[in-house]
Amino acid sequence: MTAELLERDSELERLRDAFAAAADGQGAGIAVSGESGAGKSTLIAAALERLDEFRVLRGQCEPLQTPRPLGPFRDLGLPGIAAVVGADDARPAEVGERLYAEFGSEPTVLVIEDLHWADEASVEILRFLARRVEAARLVVVLSYRDTEIGAQHPVRALLGDFAVLDGLSRIPLAPLSENGVAAAVAGTGLDAHRVHAVTGGNPFFVAQVLREPDRPLPTSVRDAVLARVADVDLVDLEVLQLIACAPDRLDARLLRLVGVDLQTLRRLDETALLAHDDHGLAYRHELARLAVESTIPPGGAVTLHQRLIEALEELDLRDPAVLTHHAIAARDSGRAARYARAAAAEAIATASNTQAASFLEIALSHLPSTTEPAERAGLLLQLSLQQYLTGRIADAIASARASIPLSEAAGQPTMVAEAYSVMAVLEYHSARRRNIDQYLARAVKIAEEAGVPETLVRTVFNEAFLAMIGSDLTRALDAAARTSALAADAGMAEYATAGQLIRELVSCMGGDRSARARALELADVARERQWDELASRAYDTVAFVDVEQGNLRGLQEVVDAGLAHADKRDLPVARLWIVAARATLHLLAGRWNAAVEDAESVLAGARLPGCIHPDLVVATVRMRRGDGDFENNVENTLSAAQGLDEPMRLIEAYVVLAESMWLTGRPDQRVVDAAARLEQLGGLPDTRWPAGHLATWLRRLRITFTMPADLPEPFRASVDGRHAEAAAWWRAAGSPFNEAMALADSLDPDDRVRAVMSMDRLGAVGTADRLRRELRLDGVASVPKRPTETTRANPGGLTNRQLEVARLLARGLTNSEIATEVFISHKTAEHHVSAVLSKLGLPNRRAVVQAAGELGLA
Repeated sequence: MTAELLERDSELERLRDAFAAAADGQGAGIAVSGESGAGKSTLIAAALERLDEFRVLRGQCEPLQTPRPLGPFRDLGLPGIAAVVGADDARPAEVGERLYAEFGSEPTVLVIEDLHWADEASVEILRFLARRVEAARLVVVLSYRDTEIGAQHPVRALLGDFAVLDGLSRIPLAPLSENGVAAAVAGTGLDAHRVHAVTGGNPFFVAQVLREPDRPLPTSVRDAVLARVADVDLVDLEVLQLIACAPDRLDARLLRLVGVDLQTLRRLDETALLAHDDHGLAYRHELARLAVESTIPPGGAVTLHQRLIEALEELDLRDPAVLTHHAIAARDSGRAARYARAAAAEAIATASNTQAASFLEIALSHLPSTTEPAERAGLLLQLSLQQYLTGRIADAIASARASIPLSEAAGQPTMVAEAYSVMAVLEYHSARRRNIDQYLARAVKIAEEAGVPETLVRTVFNEAFLAMIGSDLTRALDAAARTSALAADAGMAEYATAGQLIRELVSCMGGDRSARARALELADVARERQWDELASRAYDTVAFVDVEQGNLRGLQEVVDAGLAHADKRDLPVARLWIVAARATLHLLAGRWNAAVEDAESVLAGARLPGCIHPDLVVATVRMRRGDGDFENNVENTLSAAQGLDEPMRLIEAYVVLAESMWLTGRPDQRVVDAAARLEQLGGLPDTRWPAGHLATWLRRLRITFTMPADLPEPFRASVDGRHAEAAAWWRAAGSPFNEAMALADSLDPDDRVRAVMSMDRLGAVGTADRLRRELRLDGVASVPKRPTETTRANPGGLTNRQLEVARLLARGLTNSEIATEVFISHKTAEHHVSAVLSKLGLPNRRAVVQAAGELGLA
């Protein structure tokens, strides 16, 4: 057995078990992790031996400075897919659909190696496949170096799926133990302890030592690799160095142009460092490539990379990402800028926004000094958009700001106006309201003076939208009317619709349900016409209005539509906002595991300071469960709300502070100050609902305040002492926590006992214990005992996947139909159905159908 396979029996068995299950119709995804040289590729290759009933497809991510979009899928050798993957406008969702259909046509193993070098678009396709893999005769095998994937790496979300989704698992490869090394070196005369110490148990390094055990034991792993080339002549060493400069591979078609003949190939093969396939020559291991690359003399890399560029250009093999890599290494700024711009355009077309931003940054850093200011400004504005889409808000603002003096110097006022308009929107995402109005005013003034209607229309629409979500509804309506008028004159149908949308949303905020329906109709129009950002803004706004007005039944439909749109059109920032809305929906509906799951996924993604809801959700769930660790999330919520300085967000943050004060008993002057501002903040048409929440918490705290006018019914009922009516309203809305708190406000001990029991069922241990203390202080004898963990029902414990299954159960679907609907196996569907029934405390699936409305599943 080779060193790479020692102590790998259980891991090999897991892979083979997955192949066997897939042959029977239950697919799987397996991620093999370990340091470089841990034997990931060797393990996968061994598992694939004698796998005759499967088609095996292999792709590899490439160690380019910035990876090319869809790189590992380009070389799979699937004629029907190659054109889709290589299309200029290939989008991950559409490519994923085509690939899934292709892989489902026959039993398939898809191997993608070196995931740590993956591009963003490839990661999205792999996530698409991983979520559906269990329903197909497909095994997706990934390999990656876990030490090279940080918290913000694009692959992190995919690995998160492997941690929580059905049919997905990870296989970590540990270094060899000293016993394993002893088995490897048995009979060679080598000292196992010393070999283990030198190699760290790394199987690749052990194998390098074993190739020539009679040589002196190297003092470093680099020496172990370079021992393989010690006897190579200088001409052949230069070829090895040239191949080391091509981290993806040296294309076979280049061999003649760079002077590599058959005899040279035979001599190089004796080093056992290289592998050859239909696509060219590559090192068998990245560590070997890096070791040989380190032997290139100072300045030599420039010449080698230049040779590669010229050969690629001569054969017209113009992959812009590869050429950018070589141009940078060759210190050829002209080519680097030109090819980086081409690579950025390719990345933008495939929605690989992280790669697009990187290529644009490369292009900007390599532009010649003679570049016109307008051209540089245009690239900065383009970069700003890509940085925004990937959540790099501060960088996006800096790029837009840097474009302004260049545009002014070039006499391009339109670009100046565009930059200020973009910065206003970005400042909202940064939770800095103070800068928004001045940027909008400058943008409008410059656009008006320049007489360019397109820029003016976009800027006035941004003014309308930002005024609307900032509760300045009069200004929003004025700017919306102007947007529509200007758009009609300019023939800009999208913005004519946008102005109409703002008007409907303003009415919706005031409680007009017919306006809500019209706003959603306009969102559907925008989606159908691919006015992507307009559709996203519509879905997001309606979703948060539903949150604020307790319209939980309608909110689920909006969230589903918004997520489907964001996923189909590859809009990562839009997806984060709509997932934040879904987290709040789950919070209100008492589905707290799913709420935290969503909120933490947003917090782990691109950081959006202007989106206060993820921290709000995590803080609220933790305090209600009695977890204790919620103060940082409370402070984050308040800080973002104060930065936005919007009545709506401020009240929402004050609600969290007030609930925390009630729960902990610790005085908080900020809550007292909020009470003094309640009438002012809560007297607007769109802030009545959050003001009602704050008013009820202030009453529980016995803090004096002036009641806002026109409180919505559930809060008015509570204020008037009609607690049973308030509880009934919340029960009909599908919000069990608010229902229980309405009962807890009652003077009737029976109502208050029922409230405690409801909190126990929700898992709101912290809140229930607070209510128990009050009951005991009031002398109530029949205070419910705190349930043990084993007896506590857990309707809030459903994950998002289990909620998905529960909603299908509520529609009356069978296990087989559920499996088909959510792309899981029949066995997994049975497991989820059982878990759902247990967590909901229901005896059978019929009970789920009957209680669907009450549970918010209808």
